[in-house]
Amino acid sequence: MYLPDILRITVSLLVGASIGYGFGLLQTAARLQNQVKEAGGQIKSIWRLMPGSGQRVAYLLLTLVLIQIICPMLFSEGIQWWVSGGLLLGYGYTLTLRIVQLRRELVRR
Repeated sequence: MYLPDILRITVSLLVGASIGYGFGLLQTAARLQNQVKEAGGQIKSIWRLMPGSGQRVAYLLLTLVLIQIICPMLFSEGIQWWVSGGLLLGYGYTLTLRIVQLRRELVRR
């Protein structure tokens, strides 16, 4: 591997991770907001528990399309898989934080 390849892979991972982490933060904020609504009795039906989740997924896809248009070098010669891997790492990090938080709460009980 040459230095330019390593640099492209690193940038691809970082871009993907930042997108995934940002999406995870949006999902976490929505979850917290919905927990407050549920605790206040504002949610009458389970179907209204996660409103806007489809919209957030659409924003994620739109962001990926924009990144592909703005920086096509990240989506050539197999590099797109590194972006996808970074996205999984970024979003997975937020999910891991949530799992750790839930485990700590269970241990305290």
